[in-house]
Amino acid sequence: MDLGLKGRVALVAASSSGLGLAVAGALAAEGANLSICGRDPDKLAQAHVEVNAMGQGDVLSVPVDLRDERAAACWVQRTAATFGGIDILVTNTGGVPFGPVDAFEVADYRAAVDANLLPHVSLTLAALPMLRKGGWGRILMIASESVRQPHPESGLSSVARLGLLGYMKGLVHVLGTSGVTVNVLAPGFHRTPILDVQFGADVETELARVAQRIPLGRVGNVADFGALAAFLASEQASYVTGTVLLVDGGNTRGIS
Repeated sequence: MDLGLKGRVALVAASSSGLGLAVAGALAAEGANLSICGRDPDKLAQAHVEVNAMGQGDVLSVPVDLRDERAAACWVQRTAATFGGIDILVTNTGGVPFGPVDAFEVADYRAAVDANLLPHVSLTLAALPMLRKGGWGRILMIASESVRQPHPESGLSSVARLGLLGYMKGLVHVLGTSGVTVNVLAPGFHRTPILDVQFGADVETELARVAQRIPLGRVGNVADFGALAAFLASEQASYVTGTVLLVDGGNTRGIS
């Protein structure tokens, strides 16, 4: 299936590894031009090579700390200046410390909002003029399944990310008939480098334990997640907006 993304300009945040890198790679494979970012210049350089090898489009990589709203806006503007506009915006953030809700102070929650919520807002505000001007656009916001089913061990993330849903719903009305859709992807457990950090030396044992409670019996594959994001960015997904799409192997049991 031709997703109609050849020559489109896609900006993917926090894309030097993990889910962000998988999305960037999937969009590159569809022929899009990519702008990627990350905080670690070495990891970003490696990601640049990987994304560049996935397709025929051009790749721009810029070190950015997304908690700095001015730096985030400058990255958006540089992308538009380099490629002549922006068609697809994928907002994404790094992780926050794990632990139950009573393990943190107010300052920790404030920092979590700065890290997990506000980058989505700042990137979107910076890109909206370009998306509207083009008359066609896709905004994909990568959150977590915790926006539908809070995790006891992920207190900061479960709280900080919830505001993203209200922001997304507001954007749907603001953008209306502009041709720009807005959706949230809510991934569950996928095999990403952050899990190696979280579980340490016991990562394989812990992943097996996690898999036992997921109906599909396994953690997610980042390539599958990237393919799903590419579809939501496609021509064929033009009537899908205002949704929260769970990508968690059936782990979220609630009905909403």
